[in-house]
Amino acid sequence: MSRAVVTGAAGFIGSHLVDSLLADGTAVVGVDRRAPHPDSVAAANLAGALGDPNFTFVTGDLKTCSLVPLFRRADTVFHLAALPGVRGSWGERFAEYTACNVFATERVLSACEEAGVPRLVYASSSSVYGTSAGATREETAPSPESPYAVSKLAGEQLCLAHAGRAASTVTAVALRLFTVYGPRQRPDMLIGRALTAALGGPALNLYGDGSHTRDFTYVGDVVRAAVAAGTGRIGTTVLNVGAGVSTSVLDLLATVEELTGHAVPVNRLPAQAGDVDATLADRSRAAALLDWAPRTPLAEGVSRQLSHLTAHAVRP
Repeated sequence: MSRAVVTGAAGFIGSHLVDSLLADGTAVVGVDRRAPHPDSVAAANLAGALGDPNFTFVTGDLKTCSLVPLFRRADTVFHLAALPGVRGSWGERFAEYTACNVFATERVLSACEEAGVPRLVYASSSSVYGTSAGATREETAPSPESPYAVSKLAGEQLCLAHAGRAASTVTAVALRLFTVYGPRQRPDMLIGRALTAALGGPALNLYGDGSHTRDFTYVGDVVRAAVAAGTGRIGTTVLNVGAGVSTSVLDLLATVEELTGHAVPVNRLPAQAGDVDATLADRSRAAALLDWAPRTPLAEGVSRQLSHLTAHAVRP
């Protein structure tokens, strides 16, 4: 790629992707409605990119801003911007989820077509599957269990619909991401909350008994998959991006305790609507099409996230 656009560039995954693309010599336009000034989190996430002459940051809301001029001459648009979170998607806020995750995605796709962008990479979610019995393949029928998951599946379907039109010039690759973690992770996510609790912060709210399992996937591995999807000689498709390892929440907490040397204080609460019992990726399609495989074991990835927290003095 000589030029790429990253939506959600100031976010957790987006900022890592920006750093990776710049390191490869790609000119990057980052779009996010959170500006580095005055948003301190956006500033911290983009600290390594803002001084790079190959990086242009644009503050804009994808629901309203003019996208076609930003997308012109781009080899790939990486559409990572979204309103995240399962629990917040129930009730009145669903209109906001629909606007950010469905309507904005439609605008991005339409702009890609008008600007002549050949490839769109869409960040979807493993939540579209619902609870899995064993490793899920991309052919598994989606069964979303939350409004958030419904909105991400709708975004996927928009990608497939646009790319499937006879007149369309864009190919779309939807990546179903499985529980991404690592440095800069959103503070409301499990591993960051567990580490903060072990370091003396508020006790971790544990929803359910901790037996539910997740396929925890390190952000650096996700970025490699996204770049491969943006450059690979493949057509429109949907791909799982996961470590392919099932880990219970209790085992994750044991890893955090071993790395920090401290117990994780826990507030036990009832399971929440939309929290699935298990996720696990079958990653054979990504291996075949992208020659991709995860490289980062869970303990190593959590150790890197812990080092980031302590290095940046993220203390309660």
